[in-house]
Amino acid sequence: MTATIVIGTHNRKKCREIARILEADGLRLLTLDDFPDAPEVVEDGTTFEENAIKKATELADALGETVVADDSGLEVDALEGRPGVVSARYGGEHGNDARNIEKVLAEMQGVSPERRTARFRTVAALARPGELLVTVDGALEGTIAERTRGTNGFGYDPICLLPDRGRTCAELSPDEKDAVSHRGQAFRKLKKELPRFINLGADEEHL
Repeated sequence: MTATIVIGTHNRKKCREIARILEADGLRLLTLDDFPDAPEVVEDGTTFEENAIKKATELADALGETVVADDSGLEVDALEGRPGVVSARYGGEHGNDARNIEKVLAEMQGVSPERRTARFRTVAALARPGELLVTVDGALEGTIAERTRGTNGFGYDPICLLPDRGRTCAELSPDEKDAVSHRGQAFRKLKKELPRFINLGADEEHL
């Protein structure tokens, strides 16, 4: 028996990251690219949790499928938690990683190393039509680098420095990043929860 979950995003890099973590026998993962008529959900919540739940529940109802959606962002202490829930459009254009990074680095100019603390946060929600099933979260502590470093990953990865590794998230391999990242933490929690909601038949133990 194969169960289906739709990853509720058009962001292909995010889809690949989530699919790597959730991969399991008996589980088929689709994305919004498989549903050309999927609605655009307005992310107008004030928290990551509100946005994740809204995306998952609205898409599940619209598509008639089980959907997982997440909302993630960067919180910089010296910027009073910004960019936060507007991380994807902080530079003014949704999904423009270069402009988002440029704005954060400009605002962090002259900030001393000990005050450059920050973290990535993720909240993921799983829903089926008419029902929110579960939410999970994850966080990765780091600091803001003074310049971009690395070419892997996406989003703010090139400026999120992990002091214990001496590298930014963009300098980690995909497997290294998945092992420590906020999204990796959240989706590993979700993977453990799946047997409560999804019947994978004889393959369920692989979760």
